[in-house]
Amino acid sequence: MTSRILRVVGWVVALLVGAFYGAAGTVGQAFLVGPLPVGLILATIGSAALLVALRSLTGDRINALAGGLGLTAATYLFSQVGPGGSAIVAAPTAGTEWIPIVWTVVGPALMVLVALWPDFSRFGDAPRPAGS
Repeated sequence: MTSRILRVVGWVVALLVGAFYGAAGTVGQAFLVGPLPVGLILATIGSAALLVALRSLTGDRINALAGGLGLTAATYLFSQVGPGGSAIVAAPTAGTEWIPIVWTVVGPALMVLVALWPDFSRFGDAPRPAGS
């Protein structure tokens, strides 16, 4: 296979894995232990780890963008009410309505942050003077 085909396959896989993380995070983000939003914290850490891994392992910003797009699309899809009136994710209770709002913003924010983070590997070490 050519390099271009492998890159496109990598983007599709990143999109699908991001969609999986988005679906899992959307379903789990409402989990609370007392007042602590454990589900939101774990979903955010897992999504950030996924996007950083996609960017750092491949060295390609588009992989991070594809993973973030999958994450965002799954969050949007699973947050909607179905045609029969049922919802996959339960409505928030009073006092926890901020959690789904934060989760809705986390995916796109992480995608932009990871994709636009500068590539410091190009800078390398500074040249040393001859006598040191």
